[in-house]
Amino acid sequence: MTIIRVALDTPLDFCFDYRWAATAGDAAPPRIGQLALVPFGRREVVGLIVAVDVATEVPADKLKDALAIRSQLAPLSEQWRALCAFAADYYQRPLGEVALPGLPKNLRALKTTALDRALKKLAKTAAAHDATPAAAPLLNPAQQAAADAIAGAQGFAPHLLYGVTGSGKTEVYLQAAAQILTRHDDAQILILVPEINLTPQLEGNIRVRFPAVMVATLHSSLAEGERMTHWLAAHLGRARIVLGTRLAILASLPQLKLIVIDEEHDPSYKQQEGLRYSARDLAVWRAHQLEIPIVLGSATPSLESWQHAQTGRYRKLELRERAVAAAVLPAVHLIDMERNKPLDGLTPMLIAALKLRLQRGEQSLLFLNRRGYAPVIACDACGWISNCSRCTAFMVLHKPEHRLRCHHCSLELRIPRSCPTCGNVDLQPLGRGTQRVEEGLQAIFPEARITRIDADSTRRKGSAQAAFDTVHRGEVDILIGTQMVAKGHDFKNLTLVGILNPDTALFSQDYRASERLFAQLMQVAGRAGRAAQKEGGSASEVLIQTRYPQHPLYAAVVNHDYDHFATELLAERQQAHLPPYLYQALLRAEARELVTAIDFLTQAATAVEFPGVTINDPIPMTMTRVANVDRAQLLIECPSRPALQAFLKVWLAALRAIKTRAKWSLEVDPVDI
Repeated sequence: MTIIRVALDTPLDFCFDYRWAATAGDAAPPRIGQLALVPFGRREVVGLIVAVDVATEVPADKLKDALAIRSQLAPLSEQWRALCAFAADYYQRPLGEVALPGLPKNLRALKTTALDRALKKLAKTAAAHDATPAAAPLLNPAQQAAADAIAGAQGFAPHLLYGVTGSGKTEVYLQAAAQILTRHDDAQILILVPEINLTPQLEGNIRVRFPAVMVATLHSSLAEGERMTHWLAAHLGRARIVLGTRLAILASLPQLKLIVIDEEHDPSYKQQEGLRYSARDLAVWRAHQLEIPIVLGSATPSLESWQHAQTGRYRKLELRERAVAAAVLPAVHLIDMERNKPLDGLTPMLIAALKLRLQRGEQSLLFLNRRGYAPVIACDACGWISNCSRCTAFMVLHKPEHRLRCHHCSLELRIPRSCPTCGNVDLQPLGRGTQRVEEGLQAIFPEARITRIDADSTRRKGSAQAAFDTVHRGEVDILIGTQMVAKGHDFKNLTLVGILNPDTALFSQDYRASERLFAQLMQVAGRAGRAAQKEGGSASEVLIQTRYPQHPLYAAVVNHDYDHFATELLAERQQAHLPPYLYQALLRAEARELVTAIDFLTQAATAVEFPGVTINDPIPMTMTRVANVDRAQLLIECPSRPALQAFLKVWLAALRAIKTRAKWSLEVDPVDI
């Protein structure tokens, strides 16, 4: 009798044993790493075989038969299974909950129709093209040194590629990859980007540069059939360059020789639901596991990576100049809004700068990280404001759609004709979102071609890329956008960036707020002046509207001085005993009543005593209520990562024994507290 042990996508922290009897059509014995169709309760599900044996402790009368083995698919490799096992262990989740969601949905379907179709399609796909590759641009000395250092590294070699915006980090990635692909006939390269809208531009550059190489993309916007084909190309070693977002770190890549994490500082690399993993951290572990080089690139590295570079754990490679010789970093100026009073959100100085660019045929970007028309509408008569009835949040006015919308629970309502409290018909919008800024600009510059790019204007598939294409073609004079436009995009004719309303992040209770604000400002500022200044054209410029021009963060932005800013911030973190000098885990609980969540966390806080671990008091989350569910949290801190991990393993067993109506989850290395 053959017994297979199968990991399933369930919250249960163990695997399940099944009996396997080969059928006439499938006589090959099952292998570890294959997928198996098995009964589970009243359902049939697909799981991952993690062991094959001849005995089991499950009584014979309770042992069920496995239904089928996906033998047409090569087993998932030992190194891939080790990656999933590490992630499950570190993030305190069941193995099946890590391994199975990382696979395409069609691969986990009950029938193999989609798998068979994808395999046939892949078999017909040509492995190479006859097109001539585009010539690689000549690197400057700093770029060449960085590319050679990465490509020539032996074994596990983490590199922090610290380069100012526009310094040509992407070109370093590509030329280092080219050296590795030339040296190893079967080598695979994994390149991660933080957001889906950054993949088309980079994918286009890669395909032009490597026309004889199969390229696969992996991100959540792909149709399931397309994602299946691309995943299989990576799994079978056909795709030699794989480009994707954070989920691609869990792709099966049997011949992986280099990992690149672009914009490594970006919080989008941390999954915020389900398995709350950091793709950046898993990438570093995977590189260590495979003994290969990894590159973490950024103009504003995370403090964790900066500290590793300062202590020698990572090798720092620096690009201090822009790649285009005649291109220089933009001059950053602060506009004191107390002296230069804004009209409809725009100061006279910013309006004059926009007008100058319009006259010269140059592009401008206005950055405001707040979509919608206005954050709230209010009644001056009684003080009513448009709160969401289901969340601790305001409902945002979306004027073009004539709707109020909650950006947290997606509740939508018609705009009231009068105040629900006192009947006053004179309701006013307070504050400004991208829609209101767009309306104001159209009134000031009726002849200008204005485009807004945010989550509302790019809901349809492909609409974001279409909008960016119009900017690249020069068909836009003024671009208004949120964080979607802040990084990665190379707008050749853009010479002015205006930044509106950044001050709110200065007073956030989140200790990471200043780090994120600085990175955001430097990244969006870096969209300006990436090409050489035209004769008679404008020098690149960034104008920041603020009521706090004396704040030291803005001084660092004006001077493009990440080094000093990061050093000061690390010193503050060390003094305050905060990450990266401390390790954290966060227990969240949610329930219909806040008292239920708090009661569970109170029991959790006293469930286990462990030396060196600090368990803080349970508190309501900043946004306490979302979609009629109340939320609270409990923060755990420890100066030792191994000690924290040891505590969590013991603690989780105790938590599972607590009877509660609260739904709870644990996050290791939380990024939002």
